[in-house]
Amino acid sequence: MKPSKIILPIIVFSQFCCTSLWFAGNGVMQDLVSTFGLNDSAVGHLTSAVQFGFIVGTLLFAILSIADRFSPSKVFLSCAILGAIFNLGVIWDGNSLTSLLSFRFFTGFFLAGIYPVGMKIAADYYEKGLGKSLGFLVGALVVGTAFPHLLKNMTHAFPWKMVLVATSSLAILGGVLMLSFVPDGPFRRPSQKLEISAFVKVFQFPKFRAAAFGYFGHMWELYTFWAFVPIMLQTYAWAHPEVAFNIPLWSFLIIALGGLACIVGGYISQQLGTKKVAFVALLLSCICCLVSPLLFGQSSEAIFIAFLIFWGLVVIADSPLFSTLVAQNASPEIKGTALTIVNCIGFAITIISIQLLNIMRTWTSSNFIYMVLAIGPILGLLALLSKKPHLEQKR
Repeated sequence: MKPSKIILPIIVFSQFCCTSLWFAGNGVMQDLVSTFGLNDSAVGHLTSAVQFGFIVGTLLFAILSIADRFSPSKVFLSCAILGAIFNLGVIWDGNSLTSLLSFRFFTGFFLAGIYPVGMKIAADYYEKGLGKSLGFLVGALVVGTAFPHLLKNMTHAFPWKMVLVATSSLAILGGVLMLSFVPDGPFRRPSQKLEISAFVKVFQFPKFRAAAFGYFGHMWELYTFWAFVPIMLQTYAWAHPEVAFNIPLWSFLIIALGGLACIVGGYISQQLGTKKVAFVALLLSCICCLVSPLLFGQSSEAIFIAFLIFWGLVVIADSPLFSTLVAQNASPEIKGTALTIVNCIGFAITIISIQLLNIMRTWTSSNFIYMVLAIGPILGLLALLSKKPHLEQKR
C-alpha cells in the first residue's frame, strides 16, 4: 500500500515542531546566565542535562519496547505534551541551576518519545527509499534544533521567555498533527509482548553492530559542535574586535543549513549507496575538526563563516544514513527498540564529548580543543572500513 502524499510532510513538520524543544535552553542561554546568576559553564551543564534526560528516556523506552508495543503516534503526542510542559518550567522566576537542570532533564527525557519514535513511524511507512525519507526527517530535527536561535534573533525586542513559550506551543501542535493525520503504518510489526532483552539482542547481529558503531562515532562530534557554535562565533569575534556577528542568526543558519545536507544526502545515497555517502560525509567532518584551529586565526570573517557553514553541512549529512542502516539491519518487530537503544548510546556519548570540551575550556583558551571532536569520526570511519561484515545497502 502506497502511503498518502501528506504522510511524510506531516511527519517532517511534526518532528520539526517537537524537536525545537531540544536547544530551546541554548537559544536563550545568555539570558538564563544573567537572569539566574549562572556561570559560563552553564552552557555545557544545561546542554548535557537534556542529553542525559534523553539517554535515560531512550533506555527506559527501549527496555520496555514502548515504540513497538504501543501506537507510535500516541506515544509521540503524549511525549510532545509532557516535553512542552517541562520546557515551560524554565520561565519560572524562582529557578536555580538545580531546577533549571531538572526541567531540561525531563524535557530531554520526553524527547525520547519524539525523535526515535518519529524515525520509527517513518520506517513503518517507507520500507523502500528509507534513506531519502529519513533525510527529510533528520533535516526537520536539524531545523528544529536551530530554531530557538532564530526565535531569539527575532524576539530580541521581546522577553526571552517568549522563545520557551513558542517552542512549547510548537511541540504540542506537532504532537496533535501526528496523532490526527498519521495512523499506524503498513509496515508496522507490533510486538505482542514485553521482551526486556530485546534491546540487547539487536547487537547480536554483526551488520547491525557495524552500522551502530559508525553512528556512535558521528555522535561524538555532532551535538558538541552544535552546542559550541555560538561559542566559536563569540571566540572569533573577541579575537577580531572589528567583527560584529549577529550570533543568534548565524548560529541558526550554521546549524539549520545542515537540514538541507540531510535531504541532499538522502537523494545521493539512492544513487551511490548509503554506506558510501555516509563515509564521505563523516570523513569531511573529521577533516573539519582537525583543521578548525587554523580557521580561528583567519582574518577574513567570510572565510570563517563559510567554514562553519560547511562544517555544519557535513557534520549532520550522515546522520539519516546511519539511522537507515540501523533500521535496515534490525528485525521488523523490534525496529523501534533498535533505533531507540542506538539513540540512547549515541546521546550518552554526546555528554562525554560536551563535558570534555567544557572542562578543557576551563584549562585553556586554545582553539585546538576542537580537534578532540575528530576522535569519534576516526573511530566511525574505522567501523565503516571493516570488511566483515558488509553493511546492507537496501534502497
